[in-house]
Amino acid sequence: METTSLYPSKQIEIWFQDEGRFGQMGRLAHRWWLRGERPLGLYDRRFSSTYIYAAVCPSSGDDFALVLPKVNTKTMNCFLEEFSASRPDNVHVVLVLDRAGWHRSKGIELPTNITLVPLPPYSPELNPVERVWLYLRERYYSHRALKDYNDIVDACCHAWMSLISESGIIHSLTSYPWLPTQCNAL
Repeated sequence: METTSLYPSKQIEIWFQDEGRFGQMGRLAHRWWLRGERPLGLYDRRFSSTYIYAAVCPSSGDDFALVLPKVNTKTMNCFLEEFSASRPDNVHVVLVLDRAGWHRSKGIELPTNITLVPLPPYSPELNPVERVWLYLRERYYSHRALKDYNDIVDACCHAWMSLISESGIIHSLTSYPWLPTQCNAL
């Protein structure tokens, strides 16, 4: 059976997108310590936070991220506009994401080189970006106390830049066996 593409002159890339909340309320992580003793660690109970909007292409290990103050339709539109501008002209992106309200809003301004594909409801385990959030929280956010909003933004930027400087880590974290091995495998 012959198949036709909606975008015959374009290379199709499959990307996954999600938002992660990072802030002063940190998390505790497992640590090696003496048996019978409790390890010391910082844990901040203040609530100031920001969000990392991220998209990754598991097959190539490519990434795109913005640190934005809120999750809503306006910031999602900002993310989509910047992400769209970062892709070459000969590429059409299939962006897989969850069903958050701001992803399905009537106010979404979808660029022409992006198609949104929602994941099934209540299935965060299908989004490879969730593993990136776990990695960032374990490696860069556990046992930390951040002073204010600017420190949180700086910490987010530092964590993301450190993550992408590790060779092959995005590919390693986000490659699931059921995903195509090439971006243009559609």
